[in-house]
Amino acid sequence: MFNNTRFALARKRRGLTKRALAKEVGVTDRSITAYESGQTVPESQTVEKIASALRFPVEFFFADDVEELPVEVASFRALTKMTAAQRDIALSAGSVALLLNQWIENKFDLPTPDFPEDYRISLDERSKTDKGQQSSEGDQYPSGSQSNDPEAAAEMLRRYWDLGELPIKNMIALLEVKGVRVFSLSVDAREVDAFSMWYGDIPFVFLNTKKTAERCRFDAAHELGHLVMHRHGAPQGQEAEKEANAFASAFLMPRRSVLANAPRSATLKSLISHKKYWNVSTAALNYRLHSLNLTTDWTYRTLCIDLAKLGRDHEPEPSPFETSQVLKKVFASLREDGISKSDVARELLVQPEELDELTFGLMLNALSGNSQVDRTQRPRPSLKLVT
Repeated sequence: MFNNTRFALARKRRGLTKRALAKEVGVTDRSITAYESGQTVPESQTVEKIASALRFPVEFFFADDVEELPVEVASFRALTKMTAAQRDIALSAGSVALLLNQWIENKFDLPTPDFPEDYRISLDERSKTDKGQQSSEGDQYPSGSQSNDPEAAAEMLRRYWDLGELPIKNMIALLEVKGVRVFSLSVDAREVDAFSMWYGDIPFVFLNTKKTAERCRFDAAHELGHLVMHRHGAPQGQEAEKEANAFASAFLMPRRSVLANAPRSATLKSLISHKKYWNVSTAALNYRLHSLNLTTDWTYRTLCIDLAKLGRDHEPEPSPFETSQVLKKVFASLREDGISKSDVARELLVQPEELDELTFGLMLNALSGNSQVDRTQRPRPSLKLVT
């Protein structure tokens, strides 16, 4: 039977209004509304037109219900600036990613999530253990009354994951080895930076790849902040976004590391040189230095002006882009088994291009062509990442 929930998901995935889709299919707006609510079922010829307009196989609309993610489940940085269509495109991409992730997990043993259940409890326990001790800068470890401090949360997670003060070489790889499922978002909209969510006990992060490599790394750390600090609700809106930004800054550029390695004189040239140590954007390093009182207000504002002249989407001496290491290993294993991208798309009832957009384009070449070899049953591979 025609599945109205899948129909609604497909329409939102393409960012089409009901009126726009009705015009393409050649039916009334009221008919589209009736199909989507389940009040009426479209005729077979209409279904074919719908499938063509939405670029989904006809079979997609006759499968079991698929989870439609509500707005509340995901953290969007600029939700008030996003159009409804942009929000729906991102959320529906997340729904398709859940299908792909489940398909992968049925075949592979992925890393188990390794997160503190409640970072505030972890901070309180740390405070009790180290009560009265002083850090090299003379600050006490954060107490329970400070447990909402993003700086303290970033320090706690670095200790929990035993990262020390060293720069993080690959942010996506780190997330994946700690059990986060990372997918890409091919959304050509500045308002859709990234989003994250807990789906059951599994954390997910979706990154917009149409940005600089440094901004993608910061987005990944920003979403990690949401996963750690806002797992159980906590602040919403701008307050939560400010906390996640502060967390990302502290997580990528630990305070002690910045104090030890900061440039003696903050100039545009010195920022470009020193940003490579932490693999962050020049703007992010400028902000971090100022937040730690290592630069004056005047210096910070002057550098902001200089950076603005370069353009928001231009990063001096850019870093290489990061990509998913788990998906790369998954596709390499599938290729050995003779499983093609078309095979995976056929099982998930989506177009192959849909998978490319969710997997950093890794499927584009890794699983091209058709499978020709015998697919014998093999043990589920256990994927391990080394950072």
